[in-house]
Amino acid sequence: MLFNESKIIDSKINNAIKIGVIGLASSILLSACGNKNAENNKTISWQESSNMITLDSSKVNDTISAGTMNNSNEGLLVGSSDNKVIPGVAKNYHVSSDGKIYTFNLRHSKWSNGQPVTAKDFVYGWQRTLNPKTASQYSYIFNNVKNASQVNTGKAPLSSLGIKANGKYKLTINLNKPQSYFKYLLTMTPFEPQNEQTVKKYGSAYGTNSNKMIYNGPFKVTGWTGVNDSWNLVKNNEYWNAKNIKLNKIKFVVEKDANTGLNEYQTGDLDKTSLVGAQQVKQFAGTRDYHANKIGGTSYMEMNHAKNPMLRNINIRKAISMSISRNQLANHTLGDGSLPAKGIVTDNIGKHNGKSFADASYVKSGVEYDTHKAVKYWEKGMRQLGKKNANFSLITDDTANGKSTAEFIQEAVEKLPGASVSVQSIPKKSEIARSENGDFDFAIGGWFADFPDPISFMSLFKTGAVYNFGKFSNTQYDKLLDKAESVDANNGDKRWDDLVQAEKIIMNQQGIVPLTYVVQPMVIQPKVKNYELLPTGSPINFRNTFVNK
Repeated sequence: MLFNESKIIDSKINNAIKIGVIGLASSILLSACGNKNAENNKTISWQESSNMITLDSSKVNDTISAGTMNNSNEGLLVGSSDNKVIPGVAKNYHVSSDGKIYTFNLRHSKWSNGQPVTAKDFVYGWQRTLNPKTASQYSYIFNNVKNASQVNTGKAPLSSLGIKANGKYKLTINLNKPQSYFKYLLTMTPFEPQNEQTVKKYGSAYGTNSNKMIYNGPFKVTGWTGVNDSWNLVKNNEYWNAKNIKLNKIKFVVEKDANTGLNEYQTGDLDKTSLVGAQQVKQFAGTRDYHANKIGGTSYMEMNHAKNPMLRNINIRKAISMSISRNQLANHTLGDGSLPAKGIVTDNIGKHNGKSFADASYVKSGVEYDTHKAVKYWEKGMRQLGKKNANFSLITDDTANGKSTAEFIQEAVEKLPGASVSVQSIPKKSEIARSENGDFDFAIGGWFADFPDPISFMSLFKTGAVYNFGKFSNTQYDKLLDKAESVDANNGDKRWDDLVQAEKIIMNQQGIVPLTYVVQPMVIQPKVKNYELLPTGSPINFRNTFVNK
């Protein structure tokens, strides 16, 4: 407007002004681009395969929610790579000589609303999780905390739980017995603190969307309504170590279709996506983008000892196991990076004096592929049973991997003289229900360890255990697990030996048929650095992540 009013302007001055305005506009544009590039260097997009369920640490029971919550909240300790723990809200801690009393000294950290995180927040959070009214599915994980079982069943008051605040920044935890892996439990989401004022403020809506929550971790959750397919982690400036958090935002996008996810990755819309199937893995294996995440998970086949009398015969069980080539199953049928199992416990869970548990407890015959031996065991078992033919039912979920594995096992077992296997691929919910009811001969299942200790797997097959669907039972096996968790719990060498011998028993008895160690194949843009893919518990840690410019 000024230029239009001016009637006497020297053309040179006019041109100079124009150049100046253009230069100013250019500098503004470059500045905007620079800011945008700077922001891009602090933002990543991460694909998830399913929706988040909750932000309530008392009610979480899925890995998607746990992954987000591990980065938006923080417990006393934090899980790290190589099965290590690092300080979280607790700057240090001390364990009594009998292994039953843990004393934690807390940092002066804050919630995202500026309030201090205190010892009382941990007491309240644990009591809320164990309160029978909360109906937490993970309450059992607290069972070794003094009076936890009694509190959870309503037989003792909340105040009797073995966790006490000694002032604002000191916390004491009493256990029923020593528990060598207790430090790993403390990294899990259910053990995180909760702010009583916030819980009561939101009532039943607490944790149901990102606005009904406060956070004490490196990031805050935004943009989650409770049902949508996307949400964000944004930097929490109140976090005690905020100055060392390099990312400003992680954008989570749910993409259930593997091909769509891969297309978005290739166009740059995603910085990480999961791979599904041999074809996608083959396309990226060997590239800088490819990662085969060895999680603490084993797939296995349970044989129903209770329902089918034939499967109580050890020779029949051995024959079935030896008829299955785990190498062929992992490397060719699945082809997704899975590894042939050496036993029940994965080879990245448990190490003692430099040796992995999987190697120490290895029983060759328990995972051996030998069709000649298999037929010999089979014929011996059939003679003992007075049988010439055997018909088995095999159930699996209706995923691509489930169906492929079931068909592979069907073909392998049916090579035994007179053996017939009928396969039923059903929705996961139905497959779990039938497994729980013992409505199967063979069932393909699996387990992902909650914490990096062999007991996380081995306790599954104790007599009467909830997840012991095949009803394997061995008195000596049970006694060894009991010893490992009681009289030998505070003796590393003896406890290790107890667990090694227990696994050897179940494998020599062929109580279960291990199949593969589960690997999660994915592609991640090489520019994304220092993320931690964790084998147990929460799957991801972004505390040290940055984008390479």
